Amino acid sequence: MEITFALISLGCAKNLVNSEQMLYLLDEAGYTMTPEPEGADLAIVNTCGFIDAAKSEAIDVILEMAELKKAGKLGGIIVCGCLTERYQDSILQELPEIDAVLGVGSFGDIVKAADAVLEGRKARFFGDKNAPVEEIPRVVSTGPSWAYLRIAEGCNNFCAFCAIPYIRGRYRSRSLPNVLAEARDLAAHGVKELIVIAQDITRYGTDLYGRRCLAELCRELAKIEGVEWIRLHYLYPDQFDDELIDEIARNDKVVKYLDIPIQHINNEILKRMNRRGTGDEIRALFRTLRERIPGLVLRTSLIAGLPGEGEGEFEELCAFLREARIERVGVFPFSPEEGTPAAKMPHCDEEKARRRADLIMELQAPIMDEFCQSFVGRTIPVLVTDYDEEEQCWVGRSYADSPDIDGEVRFDAVCREGDMVQVRIRAAEDGILYGEEG
Repeated sequence: MEITFALISLGCAKNLVNSEQMLYLLDEAGYTMTPEPEGADLAIVNTCGFIDAAKSEAIDVILEMAELKKAGKLGGIIVCGCLTERYQDSILQELPEIDAVLGVGSFGDIVKAADAVLEGRKARFFGDKNAPVEEIPRVVSTGPSWAYLRIAEGCNNFCAFCAIPYIRGRYRSRSLPNVLAEARDLAAHGVKELIVIAQDITRYGTDLYGRRCLAELCRELAKIEGVEWIRLHYLYPDQFDDELIDEIARNDKVVKYLDIPIQHINNEILKRMNRRGTGDEIRALFRTLRERIPGLVLRTSLIAGLPGEGEGEFEELCAFLREARIERVGVFPFSPEEGTPAAKMPHCDEEKARRRADLIMELQAPIMDEFCQSFVGRTIPVLVTDYDEEEQCWVGRSYADSPDIDGEVRFDAVCREGDMVQVRIRAAEDGILYGEEG
């Protein structure tokens, strides 16, 4: 008898990779995936537990599944990921509708959990979150033209505002041979863009090999036939060295787009955040990167309303943005995460934090609009990702666009999903470029 499941993956790209691994394991065990939870034997919710908004989203989804189950339209509910890891002692008590829970060290136990639920048993799996990264194959869900390539798990940075090290464990690199083997397999299946991800990719290899290996990894990835773009997420500003900068500059396959979360620019705020380095060092790094990597697009993440951020500190951040003219900026209001040092610090109220975040985006909007307008009249390579039936046009991304967080390119062409097409840009509006094959 066919046993069906629906999988809902929430949160970051690293979580999506775990979801793809569970898809593989369930498929190998004979389970059949269905697009909707209604009518399925199982619903699996892979949760994010990073900030309050993500926790609320995860709980809302779990409660939706509980309503389906109560109405007899769903069998069992399995919840895994960061939320369960963070609240493993209480989640089954708080949400008794859940049948099984898995922590971040137990994605490989998904089939055991599914079997247990189908047998009518409650189940808990919480493996060692500091164990070496499990080398589990995956069913890529982003393709066919691009995929995430996770190179490490966990984090050792212990930023004062962040719960990730407590949830995901210490920093563990995957071995270089394992990463390259997966990259070759992805390329063999038509993946042209590899998005290299970890909580901190600049520290890749330091735990396994005693040295930074990101530049070496980029060199080896570039040798793989079929790989055309290598995109780097996320690089921490204190770990750049000349070898890495030179590799990014001269490696034609590494797209000149760097996601470097700085969070703030004020020295005192950076210190309170337990971030290494100063505002002047960040300014100097950005100047160096601009000088040595022609055509560079920078992306960063900021937090508004951090503990200790007064009007002066906030204005320094705004002045830096006006000066640095960063092409891509994301900003979040400070969220006091329980168990983190920053949660115990005095901070401005939520409304003020939201207002400051809005002010940053207002400041940033014309900078990003000007950047998009700079493409008009140019012909650029675009990775084709979709076809919009309603608008009757192809959709893709330029080197300056990372999926789900940046803009896109809409264009007319004779092509297929997964192709790399030269597109002449004729207009730009609200972060979207418009053009035709040229």
